[in-house]
Amino acid sequence: EVQLVESGGGAVQPGGSLRLSCAASGLAFSSYAMSWVRQAPGKGLEWVSVINNEGRSTNYAMSVLGRFTISRDNAKNVTYLEMNSLKPEDTAVYYCAKSPSTWDSRYDVWGQGTQVTVSS
Repeated sequence: EVQLVESGGGAVQPGGSLRLSCAASGLAFSSYAMSWVRQAPGKGLEWVSVINNEGRSTNYAMSVLGRFTISRDNAKNVTYLEMNSLKPEDTAVYYCAKSPSTWDSRYDVWGQGTQVTVSS
């Protein structure tokens, strides 16, 4: 069974930083692209970023480009999301998601999520 467990969320002031982690198990981690998606209060899911299976290619939503950085450690089965210059509109539950192939922004499995709140 594929399991994705997110951590690292919390409350931060505007302009602050957070680093999210996603620990994966039950899959051949290095065979799949991984994504981060988020859901703001009262809104639908928004794709945030994707990294290919080898960690060599990334892509970002325009809303986070230049502020967020996705990375992965295939030896540890972990995906990261470094978030800088956070804004109140970044407030959301952030989910780690497994893509169905090596380079795909779609996703077929996701975790329970971690809350990020940006407020002064």
